[in-house]
Amino acid sequence: MDPQGSRALAATLCSLLLVSAGCLAGGGLATDPTTTPDATGEEWTVTVEKVIDGDTFRVRFPDGSTDTVRLLGVDTPEVHVSNQPEEFEGVPDTEAGHAWLRDWGHKASEFARQTVADEEVRIAVDETADRRGSFGRLLVYVYSDGDLFNRQLIDQGYASVYPSTFAKRSAFEAAERTAREEGIGVWGFDGSAPPTPTPAGDGPLAVATVHADAAGDDRENLNDEYVVFENVGEEPLDLSGWTVEDEAGHTYAFPDGFVLDLGDRVTLHTGSGADTDSDRYWGAGGAVWNNGGDVVVVRNADGEVVLSVEYS
Repeated sequence: MDPQGSRALAATLCSLLLVSAGCLAGGGLATDPTTTPDATGEEWTVTVEKVIDGDTFRVRFPDGSTDTVRLLGVDTPEVHVSNQPEEFEGVPDTEAGHAWLRDWGHKASEFARQTVADEEVRIAVDETADRRGSFGRLLVYVYSDGDLFNRQLIDQGYASVYPSTFAKRSAFEAAERTAREEGIGVWGFDGSAPPTPTPAGDGPLAVATVHADAAGDDRENLNDEYVVFENVGEEPLDLSGWTVEDEAGHTYAFPDGFVLDLGDRVTLHTGSGADTDSDRYWGAGGAVWNNGGDVVVVRNADGEVVLSVEYS
């Protein structure tokens, strides 16, 4: 999503900064992974601390140092800044096209959170590619459970191929052509904008995404039915005792002590799983959100409605 630019310049600047005070990337302290105790200079096992968007993560190395990594060779639609539709063949430079890309940017981010957030993964650099991009981010392949996550983004239509030099480019381009021809994911634009939730109120909590129609049979894939909430306020938001309801009155309550940091998101899945800071699980025995339309209602600990979002 940013130019994956000058290898020599980025390496030189980062080296100089590391000697003095550390190289900053993505708002966190970035250390050159070659200084970590188990480094080979080519690949490392790390933990994904945060998914910034579909192709950018913050990771932690075994020695506790952190860095921001940019997935090599792929480009997911933007969620924090505007998109350039010309980068996605078949998506027009119209309001509907921009809305489509923003929606798929959110979907790519959620796919990344569900796949790698808080997980241990293997990252590797490519000797034919730049080591760092123009923003100082380490350019890597990410392997999760043995699968190349960069390639998964292409195969499942969450990303296009980034036009840069890297060893797997031909294979990535072939995979993108297949996804385009089959209209998979972002390549399936049909001329209409995705449904936009209409919020009531202007509080600090917002609904970023409603994914009501899970893949396959909703009843057998409850964790692919979810709502994404975002703190758009100016300070951390304590959600202790806040509840989420649908139009039929099904209710989920956030536990005591759950705080959503400024700018962070939490995905509320309908099914069951291990709760984390970024993913919560309703534990419902069946689907909650109607595919044809419903209302997401959020109440604070005093029972007051602070957010009401209708989708169709």
